[in-house]
Amino acid sequence: MSAVRGIRGATTVRSNDADAITGATLELLTALRDLNGLKPEDIGYIWFTVTPDLDAAFPADAARAGLGWIDVPLLCGREIPVPGALGSCVRVLIAWNTSKQQREVRHAFMNGARTLRPAWAYPRREQQSAASYHGPRRRQGE
Repeated sequence: MSAVRGIRGATTVRSNDADAITGATLELLTALRDLNGLKPEDIGYIWFTVTPDLDAAFPADAARAGLGWIDVPLLCGREIPVPGALGSCVRVLIAWNTSKQQREVRHAFMNGARTLRPAWAYPRREQQSAASYHGPRRRQGE
């Protein structure tokens, strides 16, 4: 039986430059593809967000030009500008039609974004037995 599963990923970009944004996004998407065996025909859609300091390119271009995913619905948006949040960050949510259980899905948080979800950091430095959630991140003093 097939179900829609979410695949999450994030990475940081070295500069607000079209090549840097596209390159980092392509590296992230390639890792997620390889970790999960993604095929474009099984992807429902991909939603990208970028932090407000990144506006030189659309991350969706990496999926189209770099992976040839021209038939996959892609959408880009801006991340909520929470003070103190990680900057220069590209995030992705992939809606994937698969028979795998959600616990079998492999996520990837790369480069500086590894700090956002250490249990999903990629490449994996050490295997953690269970993912832990420490509650919502809030601005200091709240």
